[in-house]
Amino acid sequence: MLAELPPASLRLRIDRAALIDNWRALDRLSGSASAGAAVKADGYGLGVEHVVPALQEAGARAFFVAHWSEVPGVLAHVPGEQVAVLHGVANAQEVAFARATGTVPVLNSLHQLALWQAGGGGRCHVMVDTGMNRLGLSAGELGDPLLAGADIDLLLSHLASAEDDSPQNGRQLARFREAVAQVPSRRRSLANSAGIALGPDYHFDLTRPGLALYGGVPCDELAGQIRQVAHVETAVLQVRQLQPGDTVGYNATWTADRPTRSATVALGYADGILRSWGASGALHHDGTRLPIIGRVSMDMIVVDLGDAQLKEGDFCRLSYDLPQAAQTSGLTQYELLTVLGHRFARTS
Repeated sequence: MLAELPPASLRLRIDRAALIDNWRALDRLSGSASAGAAVKADGYGLGVEHVVPALQEAGARAFFVAHWSEVPGVLAHVPGEQVAVLHGVANAQEVAFARATGTVPVLNSLHQLALWQAGGGGRCHVMVDTGMNRLGLSAGELGDPLLAGADIDLLLSHLASAEDDSPQNGRQLARFREAVAQVPSRRRSLANSAGIALGPDYHFDLTRPGLALYGGVPCDELAGQIRQVAHVETAVLQVRQLQPGDTVGYNATWTADRPTRSATVALGYADGILRSWGASGALHHDGTRLPIIGRVSMDMIVVDLGDAQLKEGDFCRLSYDLPQAAQTSGLTQYELLTVLGHRFARTS
């Protein structure tokens, strides 16, 4: 029998109340439409076991994943009929799995429609492409008899430039309205997080927020309405006194020009904190900024402690306010969430 693990030196605290507030804010902004929740990529990196129960408590009743491998984790918390798989069905085994679990495929092509019908059919969602050219039926395929025989619950498309003031948004909306007029379905869905902020014309029956649920702010209209959800904390492994001329880290990219008290912390690019953080990034402790010095390593980062009174075993935090962290790291807000590694003790 293995001994009990000691407390983790990496912590990812998920603010459950903030997550609930974010969903409710996005649901209100969706007007007469209801808000679903994109929980793909393990709940945008935060862990479906933490985010799905909170979103369900908030009021979400439609959950979207990308891969069939993501379904079991979500089914541990919500019934299959509330779970949709965006990649659709590629073979008979996926059709059988969908039918056995009650999960709903988002069918993206005539081939997928044929597979679904051959496997017994039933309730499905259908994606139409309105200009993103990723997944979805083209406008020329919308009159195919396979669609007429399908039990389509949700007809959906995806906005490519919702976070921008782009004419593409209006073009996609017009194309989606044409698809809605042509393809019978019980409900319609177009807007993602930023699409919600485009206004009622984009809301239809169901919106599909993702990034903004988890603290991301994809457009100015959502600023001030979305709370930070992810909080990264790491333990100090060692404190040392550097002298002028001492160098830090791989390739000696940083050299001390004065006596400097430094700390090595248990965090690195294997945890999703990539080297791009090193140029201007910092950790924090009790309001004191601790600049990163030298290169980010796989498992360790060195910071300048300045006057901060940290000792080995103490924790400090990496600011994970997503818009600000994106500016610091050069990563997108989506990447900042989904690259977070598995060594964090995730708590909510």
